Amino acid sequence: MSQKEIAIKEQAQEVLKIEAEAIKGVSEAIDQEFVAVVQEILDCTGRVIMTGMGKSGFIAKKLAATLSSTGTPAFFLHPAEAIHGDLGMVTEKDIIIAISNSGETEEIVNILPVIKRIGAQIAAITGNIESTLAQTGDYTLEAAIEEEACPLNLAPTASTTAALALGDALAMVLLAIRDFKPEDFALYHPGGSLGRQLLLTVDDVLHVRERNPIVKQDSTLKETLFVMTSTRMGAANIVDAEGELAGIITDGDIRRLLEEDPHLMHKEAQEIMSVGPTTITPDKLAAEALKIMQDKEINDLPVVDQEGKPLGLVNFQDLLKAGVI
Repeated sequence: MSQKEIAIKEQAQEVLKIEAEAIKGVSEAIDQEFVAVVQEILDCTGRVIMTGMGKSGFIAKKLAATLSSTGTPAFFLHPAEAIHGDLGMVTEKDIIIAISNSGETEEIVNILPVIKRIGAQIAAITGNIESTLAQTGDYTLEAAIEEEACPLNLAPTASTTAALALGDALAMVLLAIRDFKPEDFALYHPGGSLGRQLLLTVDDVLHVRERNPIVKQDSTLKETLFVMTSTRMGAANIVDAEGELAGIITDGDIRRLLEEDPHLMHKEAQEIMSVGPTTITPDKLAAEALKIMQDKEINDLPVVDQEGKPLGLVNFQDLLKAGVI
């Protein structure tokens, strides 16, 4: 490694070290004021409004998104736009969380008197507890740092990291107290992979193919193969006289058995089927079907109704098409 490469590595490590120390410092500064802000948000009948200018504004936007997606209604208010009319979005039922490392950001300080007049609560996230923001706010969450990670100690780096971490801590504590579940998270992320995993049911996956290969017990293996081929499935559900699932035959079963018995094609399905296969009902989550298939190391999972009658088969290809995998 050249001297230049070593210098690059050491500089990167120094930045991360400084930012890690900033987060550690914020963690140690958590006190009763933090608890009070959490309770204020829980009691809030309005919305949480995040605000900040410049780099702090980007952090505020991110935190508003995190809060909103984890059960706490929130939005971002640009302080410069606020002074020109957007303060009309603020009500006395809301709580404002303002981020400013110095606590003296002009655009933030300018809107504080109006917010006070409206009657909304103000919580400050700042590195200066003696600042105008800290003194004006109803609550102050300290996010002080010893130095920025910037070699010039100018660009907001460690300070924004500290504010972000503190805001994330706030959001996650609220999530835990609200007993926010993965299903709730998926509800706000229906288009993401998590949403598909937690909202899609087995019934949804069945509609990917709309095929239900069913064979009677006394059907020959040759007839079974015809059904599997016509439905383009790699398996078939074997049913008894009442139409209830009795077993399953997969193409893998057939290939393995053909090596042992060349006359296999003339045997009945009930002679070679796997009896009492693992099943799932259509109301279960598709992610649960995937876990069963992985745990059992099977490629096809019969779907049955409450009476045990087969409704179809779910396989990995269908789960892949549905976006569960």
